[in-house]
Amino acid sequence: MSIQTKRILGRIVLYLLVLVIIVVTVAPFLWLVISSVSTKIELLDRKIFLIPETFTLSNYEALISRDFIPAAVNSIVVTTSVVAISLVLGVLAAYAYSRFKFWGRGPLLNLSLFTQMIPPIALIIPMYIIFKRLDLINQRGTLIVIYLSLVLPYLIWIMKSYIDVTPKDLEEAAMIDGCSKLRSFYHVVLPVIKTGLAATVIFAFIITWNEFFYAFSLTKTLDAKTLPVLIYDFNSKFGANYVMSATAGVVASLPPVLVALFFQKYIISGLSAGAIKE
Repeated sequence: MSIQTKRILGRIVLYLLVLVIIVVTVAPFLWLVISSVSTKIELLDRKIFLIPETFTLSNYEALISRDFIPAAVNSIVVTTSVVAISLVLGVLAAYAYSRFKFWGRGPLLNLSLFTQMIPPIALIIPMYIIFKRLDLINQRGTLIVIYLSLVLPYLIWIMKSYIDVTPKDLEEAAMIDGCSKLRSFYHVVLPVIKTGLAATVIFAFIITWNEFFYAFSLTKTLDAKTLPVLIYDFNSKFGANYVMSATAGVVASLPPVLVALFFQKYIISGLSAGAIKE
């Protein structure tokens, strides 16, 4: 077998693997979209179809009238708050861990990640008791605090790795020119680590937006109920409403996709800039 033939076969195998990955990744979401524009009778039929016989958008109209808007507002408020707060606190904490030497730095950094190894089921009962006594059940602020404890440790570790590889000479040169430590961090370090910032925004947004367990356990009404909990509510004692669950799933999946597409350009530009040798 010639080298050229081996290369052709290698490309064919590679393309087939890529095709399989695309099918496995896209097929569930495609079926979700198809289900959202189908009727309940047709969806519960045993036949498998790619194009529904009765195309309808009435499911989306019904979704809006079924408490979707308040739950979407709750998800947006909680998620944006967590992303903004965790980004500010996480980047500053990562910079402190990377650039400053202080007593207990290593143990504290390891302890922050160790807390994420505790199963959520082991924490929910004491959390519920504490928030119940403080009259903080069914509050957006409660979810924000809990989600910050989930996101911050990972964000600190990720951003610290980006700051560690940022040359200290850049900051020292800026401070020689008259910049303070804070200004050199803002004008020198942040532009260099924008790839990491974009990645952490996507990471924090997806974790917070999709979180279900704590939201389900600590919210009871639409004052704080988020979209994952609302989608679960379509399952009742009379059975699961697959059509409405699929419709809500399609709409709820759009914000993470849009956020990922928006920040993707910063990740790509950062990788491209790192590949250019000056």
